[in-house]
Amino acid sequence: MRSRLDLSDGVAVVTGASSGIGRALAVVLAERGCDLALVGRDLDGLAETARQCGAVSVSQHELDVTDVDGVAALPQAVLDAHGRATVLVNNAGRSIVGRAHEVSDDELRWLFDVNFFAVAALTRAFLPVLLAQPQASIANMSSMFGLLAPAEQAAYVATKFAVRGWSESLRHELDHTGVAVTVIHPGGVKTDIAKASRVAAAADPGKAATSTERFEESVLRLAPERAAETIARAIERRRPRVLVGADVRLADLLQRAAPGRYWAALRAQARKLTADG
Repeated sequence: MRSRLDLSDGVAVVTGASSGIGRALAVVLAERGCDLALVGRDLDGLAETARQCGAVSVSQHELDVTDVDGVAALPQAVLDAHGRATVLVNNAGRSIVGRAHEVSDDELRWLFDVNFFAVAALTRAFLPVLLAQPQASIANMSSMFGLLAPAEQAAYVATKFAVRGWSESLRHELDHTGVAVTVIHPGGVKTDIAKASRVAAAADPGKAATSTERFEESVLRLAPERAAETIARAIERRRPRVLVGADVRLADLLQRAAPGRYWAALRAQARKLTADG
């Protein structure tokens, strides 16, 4: 059994750190004494996150995670600022509103670029840095929708299942090294991810807006600070996966109990979240 990771003597790289879970997790890691490399597209948001992180050493890195050259250059920028990295949190992500037949190939590729290919690219870029440490961790953000697949979420579900599968295989590859891999499955965390969703060009914008509003009100309830505390504990304990929230723990049990039939149990609740409900 691997020993706990000492975050008080670490440097964590956190993507999507401008707001939401990324910001909350950065603050929780800082409270444990972990230095931080904050990564995001919103410089004002990064500056506010840095302000909330107190007295630890913090660097800020403006980056769109789909920028191939920017991702390749990031490890050296972190090394220049901190000398090392011991934790990589691939948190940045987006969502899209639209049924499977409404999301175009280009829109699906965009979503995979953000939610999956950026995770793989950042992990490859930082892996030599992490392997140079006695102990290190990679934490990749999947979702409740990386465990089960509700209707009208096919594109997002595909990216989050991909993150889960890729991360689990990576964990097995790194089993005899000092680098642990944790897959994070948050449930309904109260962030702006739904509000910031891209609407597929072929989707009805009115129905999309109504569905997004209902989803935000009915599902996104867990405070980011509580989610961040759960995630930080899982990284410390080098757990292979972490279920964040009572809703995702229930979803996990339901999927395990009835892997081919769980949607029948969830359909009525899901109808309440759709514009046609």
